[in-house]
This record gives sequence, C-alpha cells and structure tokens, in this order.
Amino acid sequence: MDDNLQHPIFQLIGGLADREKIACYVIGGYVRDRIMGRPFKNDVDILVLGSGIDFATAVGKQLGVKVSVFKSFGTAMLMFDDLQVEFVGARKESYRGDSRKPIVEDGTLVDDQNRRDFTINAMAFSLNADSFGELLDPFDGMGDIEKQVVRTPLDPDITFSDDPLRMMRAIRFATQLGFHIDPASFEAITRNVERIRIISKERIIDELNKIVLAKKPSIGFNYLFDSGLLKEIFPVMCQLYGVDYIDGKGHKDNFYHTLEVLDNVAELSEDLWLRWAAIMHDIAKPATKRFDPKIGWTFHGHEDRGARMVPKLFAELKLPQNEKMKFVQKLVQLHLRPIVLVKDIVTDSAVRRLLFEAGDDIDALMLLCHADVTTKNAYKKKRYRENFELVKQKLKDVEERDHIRNWQPPVTGEDIMQMFGVEPGRMVGKIKNAIREAILEGDIANSREAAIDFMKSQGEALGLPIQPLKRED
Repeated sequence: MDDNLQHPIFQLIGGLADREKIACYVIGGYVRDRIMGRPFKNDVDILVLGSGIDFATAVGKQLGVKVSVFKSFGTAMLMFDDLQVEFVGARKESYRGDSRKPIVEDGTLVDDQNRRDFTINAMAFSLNADSFGELLDPFDGMGDIEKQVVRTPLDPDITFSDDPLRMMRAIRFATQLGFHIDPASFEAITRNVERIRIISKERIIDELNKIVLAKKPSIGFNYLFDSGLLKEIFPVMCQLYGVDYIDGKGHKDNFYHTLEVLDNVAELSEDLWLRWAAIMHDIAKPATKRFDPKIGWTFHGHEDRGARMVPKLFAELKLPQNEKMKFVQKLVQLHLRPIVLVKDIVTDSAVRRLLFEAGDDIDALMLLCHADVTTKNAYKKKRYRENFELVKQKLKDVEERDHIRNWQPPVTGEDIMQMFGVEPGRMVGKIKNAIREAILEGDIANSREAAIDFMKSQGEALGLPIQPLKRED
C-alpha cells in the first residue's frame, strides 16, 4: 500500500510518531479514495493514539507552519503544500437520545474504527515505520468496495439513531460512488427517518447539495423518496409523485419527470443552481393541477406560481436568499417560454422579449428547456431538439442585430423630463414604456437616435410641447 502514501507528509508524520512513541494512522476518505483510484479532495485525516492536538502542534513546529486548534472538538489542522491535514486522537463515543453530539472518551484504534459511519470509511493505513502502509480493515471495507455497497460497521439502527445525519451521508456516498446501500442498512434508514428532525437544516442541506451535485443525482433522490427521508426534509417535492386518472386520462408522474430533467441537466452542467432550477421547475404542478373533460389534465400557471414559491422554499431549506435564489426563480418563471417558441412560428418580437427577460441567463434557460424534453417518443424528441437548435440560432441572430440581452433604455427619464419640461411622474413612465415596447416589437431600432425620434412623436401625441434648448451665456 506504500504507493498510496507517496506524499512526503506521510513519511514526516510517521517518523515523528515513531520518535514520540505514538501509534499513528491515516484514516477515512483519503484511504477509501486511494484504494478506489478516485481523485480526492486535498484533505487528510490523521488518527493518533493519544492527543491529536499535542501531536499536531509537534508536527506544525517541525514543519514551521501554523496549527489551528479546535479544543471543543479535540482536533487540530494545518496546511502543508497542497494538503489540509487534520489530527484527532482515537476516541470512543456514546450518544443521548435527543442529540447527535456524542459523549467522547479516549479510545483505541478499534474504538475509533467502531464509531465510523461506514465500512468504506473505517479503513486506515499505518504510518509507523515498522508497519508503514499496512491496511487495517476490520469490517472488510475492501470487500464492500469490490461489491460496491455502503454498509455500517455495526448495528445500523444504532449507527443511524446515534447520528441521524449518517442516513443522509449513506445516500450521498451511494450517489457519488455509484454504489447501492446494503439492504439491512437501508431498512434501518426507513425505521429511523424521524430522527433526522434533531439535525440542523444547515447540515441537511449541505448533504443534499452534495447529492444534487453528483453525476447522477436521481440515484440519491430515489433513495431519499423510497426511505421516507425526502418527506421529512423536502415534503413539497414529494407532492409531485403519482398519477391521477379520470375518464381514462392520466398525466405523467411529475416526480420522476423532475428527476429525469435533473439528470439531463447534470449531464450538461455542474452548476448547482441550474440543477436546483431543474428540481423546482414543476414544483407548483400539484397546486395548479386541474382536469378538463375536453383536453384532460392541465397545470395552467404553474410557472408563475412556482416562481412565487421559490423564495419560501429556499428559506425553508436554508438555501441562500440572494442572487442564486433569484436565478432559480427566474428560470422557473421562464422555463415554458422557449418551448412555446419551439411549437409556434418564431417571431423576432417573441425572441426579443425572451432575450429581454432572460438577460445573461438565456443560455442557462435554454439548457434547462432542452433538458425538459423527456418524451419517450423518439420522433417527438428529435423534432423538439431540432427546433430548439433553430430557436437558439434565432436568439443569436436577433441579439447580434438588436442587442437586447441585458437591455438598457437608450433614453432616460431625465431625457424625457428635459425634452418636455415635465416633473417625475406617470407621464414619464408612460413614454419610457412606449419606447421599450416599440423596440421589443421591432417598430424602431434599439438606438438612441431612433428612441429620441420616437419619444418626440409620443410627446406630441400626448400634447407635450418640446422645450427649447437652454442657451448658455
């Protein structure tokens, strides 16, 4: 296993541990990722049989680097070259029923491996010279990697009840690694879902975002839904599930459609917020679902209602209430617009209006709409996709000619007030709106000269005389 410990930090730590007569190991995610041949984030967990803080301080002194100490957690961290190295002493843990914060005592290597969440995260490499690189794998994590399974080291009911966030982590690791959750462990999740209520929403959303960012996030959302966890953490999304029939007419299952759109977006973009737009794009369909005997099921206005729901849902999930939320809200609001353009004859006016409303987010919107085509009819899908390419070209052509993206009015309210000698008020707004509409409709060019000429005609129609230019003495 020496090949997994090529970085010089490991020899240095092992040598110091030998001099201090301390047993020392690298444990957890670094070991798992090295064995799997995965790229790893540049963080390493070092386990010592003794005080992690004291040993980290000694390592920092030898390296000449600053050591950050977290006494309440019994850990310390330092940066060396490209690695973030965290030190902790081996410990054993016990839990109270109403808290995920453990009662911690000093422990042995076995105690520490017993408290780990999953077998694949309980493996360790020795760093001491007499056993350098030796793998310590008491729960057959290697076997679970080969079988591609996420499994708890000990009784899964105790593991998940003690720290309910581990249920989210089990699903997250299964999603990120493309593994499946051991049946006994999954059944334990279903029995302990209500325990997630003692976990802060901030910690839950951190794990959920990691699922959203996975290569195929639907794996995680299916686990969340099937286990009952999704109903606890994001109940509104569960309302998308199911198909109703009246007079033999049904609608598609909007839950699984949403997961398909999410996976489609994930194939094209790593943008977290574009993926959240995919999750939210049909979120208001349950609230707007109606049955019309002539045409079947309708969801009229679900894009408007969904956009209004986004700020509250973001707040409940502890997602940011900033430009990220507004981006998702905008895409939910506009997600049907390109589809309408695909179905109808594309007019320059319609394209200009879409560019005006989407601004710099037009490319993200088009990607979302492309992903929203989930029909199983190969002919329909091909036709939609081909029409989307035509719309994209039309967007490009109109933008190059009219420069509507991130449009700014070519004349200001100040221009209007000076020309007609009026005070701020409704009249100024009326003329500004008329200029904007004329440009979007293509009645005038998007230029200051054309806008001023149009402004004069609007003022004349409203009975506003043009004021003479003031001469400077």
